[in-house]
Amino acid sequence: MKKLSFYNETIKCKTDDEIFDFLITTLKPSNMLWSYFVNWEKVLRNTKQIELALNNLNYLIGKDDFDKEFKFLLKENPNLVKVIPALVVRDGTNQKSFKILVDYKNKKLVYEDYDFTKEKISDEDIEKYLVFVKETGLKDLIVNKKIKNLVDYMIGVEAGLDSNGRKNRGGHAMEDIVEAFIVDLCNKNKCRYLKEANSEKIKQEFGYDVPVDKSSRRYDFVIDNGKELYIVETNFYGGGGSKLKSTAGEYRNLFDVLSGKYKFIWITDGHGWKTTARPLRETFDHNDYLFNLSMLEKGILEFLI
Repeated sequence: MKKLSFYNETIKCKTDDEIFDFLITTLKPSNMLWSYFVNWEKVLRNTKQIELALNNLNYLIGKDDFDKEFKFLLKENPNLVKVIPALVVRDGTNQKSFKILVDYKNKKLVYEDYDFTKEKISDEDIEKYLVFVKETGLKDLIVNKKIKNLVDYMIGVEAGLDSNGRKNRGGHAMEDIVEAFIVDLCNKNKCRYLKEANSEKIKQEFGYDVPVDKSSRRYDFVIDNGKELYIVETNFYGGGGSKLKSTAGEYRNLFDVLSGKYKFIWITDGHGWKTTARPLRETFDHNDYLFNLSMLEKGILEFLI
């Protein structure tokens, strides 16, 4: 690590051990913002795209002869078949064609194709679609009024699907937090910065030739103070695991790629590092600048840049 008077003057740490101990003991428990939970705008937008079809399918709720009414409804409105997969498939792929294993108990695997993308459907197709809604349990939910409104049901399905996006939102949250500090820094000191910039964009906007350790590398932030270019990477780990060790190694290597020409700052946080402190310490000793959010709160970015 590079010795900065900030450590002694501001956080009252003199030795490397004291500074690293400050870093570990002041790690934040969470970077969870309100945006972490459900993106309701996305949920409602996705539901609205099929709302009319869902309202048509509501016709089936509570019908005594479901099979007869189902066939009648699809004959009258063939396009309704395209919405059926959305009611039961929750992997976020919007898949509408399936090869389903319908029998495997007789030492022979039997598959059937179910295609919900057809523009024209036959009576045979409708019979297959009826089997699909029966076997997936959808018929039972509708007949027994366990679902009272398919639009409301779909909002719940979409909200559940949106939970898959929380991991990405969690990653972006750290970037949003750090960006708030960078924006303040740049406004006060007339610096410029770019977010998620690859080497081509940095060259185009700032005129610096920045190397990368892999072709897909997009730096979280680059800051130009008019004299030097600072490259910033951020992440947050609420839990431990092997990923943390590989990340620490990755940023040691990245420091070597950039060192000598550009200043590289790694800002990381989260209690996950408490159980993976050794690789973090190795990178702390190897790299010039490794900060956490508590250091940012105390002004280390403005001190350095």
